[in-house]
Amino acid sequence: MIKGNNMIMRKASTLAGLLLLLQFHFSSALAAAEMVAPDVMLKQTSDEVIAIIKDKREQLEKDPSLVYDLVHEYILPHLDEVTIAKLALGKNWRDASREQKIEFINEFRNLLIRTYGKSLSEFSDQEINYFPVQLKEGDERVVVKSEVIQPGGPSIPVSYRMRIKDDAWKVYDLSIDGVSLVTSYRGTFDQEVRKGGIEGLLKYLKEKNTKKVAS
Repeated sequence: MIKGNNMIMRKASTLAGLLLLLQFHFSSALAAAEMVAPDVMLKQTSDEVIAIIKDKREQLEKDPSLVYDLVHEYILPHLDEVTIAKLALGKNWRDASREQKIEFINEFRNLLIRTYGKSLSEFSDQEINYFPVQLKEGDERVVVKSEVIQPGGPSIPVSYRMRIKDDAWKVYDLSIDGVSLVTSYRGTFDQEVRKGGIEGLLKYLKEKNTKKVAS
């Protein structure tokens, strides 16, 4: 009787495990099916932000700092902040303490908010055209290409390097006219680290962010 009960328990345990695997597989497949394509997500986000900028142009001119709220609400959720920070800090990431890494990510986030905010505040009659991407099954990284069309001027190519994180496509680098944002920052950060170490870099970022808030 005991032997029979043990066999039943083993079968029940195996069945439960299979059900959990099936449920996990179904949840993963459902998440993948519901995931917005990277080029579609970028277009939807930019269209929404541009519409808000046009609608609230007067308010933004009176209080330019409001554009930071737009970046925080609409753009930041689509960035892989940790990966961007690690790539921008480069080889210096492994030399930073846990506390320094956290502080760097926070200060770097503030810098990105202000950088994007400045670009948005200067946005007027430009248009952004996103080129469709062809995703293959299992792709977890992709480059989305686009162009900023300027009235009376040449188009500016912009490409976004993206990866899947937390069941969504996130940007971890972008290149403007062939120049990588991450690479540009890495060069600047390397110089600051050589001059004053990680603490020197953190001080540099804090001062830069403070100046941008005040300006």
